[in-house]
Amino acid sequence: MEKATDSSGLTFRQDYFADDKAWSAFVALLQDTFGIDIDPLQRLGGPDPSCMPFGWFDADGTLAANLAAFSMPMMINGRLVRAAAFQSGAVRPPWRGRGLYRDVTLKALEWCEAKGFEAIVLYTDKPALYEPYGFRSLSLHNFTGPAPAPAPRTAPARRLDPWEPADLRLLQDALRARTPVSDSLAVCQSAAMFLINTQFDPDVQLSWLDDHNALVAWKADGDERFILLDVVAAAIPSLAAILGGLDLQPAVAEVLFRPDKLGWTGEPKPLDGATCVMIRSSTPIAVDMPAMLSPMADF
Repeated sequence: MEKATDSSGLTFRQDYFADDKAWSAFVALLQDTFGIDIDPLQRLGGPDPSCMPFGWFDADGTLAANLAAFSMPMMINGRLVRAAAFQSGAVRPPWRGRGLYRDVTLKALEWCEAKGFEAIVLYTDKPALYEPYGFRSLSLHNFTGPAPAPAPRTAPARRLDPWEPADLRLLQDALRARTPVSDSLAVCQSAAMFLINTQFDPDVQLSWLDDHNALVAWKADGDERFILLDVVAAAIPSLAAILGGLDLQPAVAEVLFRPDKLGWTGEPKPLDGATCVMIRSSTPIAVDMPAMLSPMADF
């Protein structure tokens, strides 16, 4: 029999992001637990408007335990799936072992069921924590191979800076109008996650291709290896066009999503790492081909 939740001395709250003090407690919880600062999200357009946090607060306003859920439509095997995602799950050490995380997880699951989501996804390095709730891990692959010859361009790419108001507006407009980067496995909408993820890796470059009205998130490992993280556009340009626009001619390309729209085929390789993607669905949903979610959609 599961232990009852011990919430003594705590108050449950949900949908609290509009409260500045509660938001600061949320930021502090993630900073202290994971070493990440999501406060810049407020200046990058704010949290996803569909995001629903579930949290237990102490009398001083400290957030002891939290889990948030939000709408995240996905493309899976060519089908639009009305999915939700879980994120920002954490419990402060003094309150662990009291059943609080189980409690917020159940509350988030109930919220998703009431909203009619057909699937829920999450990133975690502790898959065993979520398996009792019906989540299962997806097998993820990146794609590597010889880079294609760059295509001719008419205009050079330009760097975008999310902290520049005009660039931020361009990013937000592109993210709202984007098409899924892959038909096999991709996020359809996740503007808030994309924007905050630009702040976590200083090596990620954002470039705008005027020829294609496309935003490219990429990295380079020296002059020889090009790493493509995401493409945000109404129509996905080819990898050759992307390299041409960036004026790059690497020997090797690595793509961190299935490249079925890039006019290029790389070798799929199982993704090694401590973090995995898990999915829970009312009916079985399987990814038919090697694929992965862009790290710019990491939640």
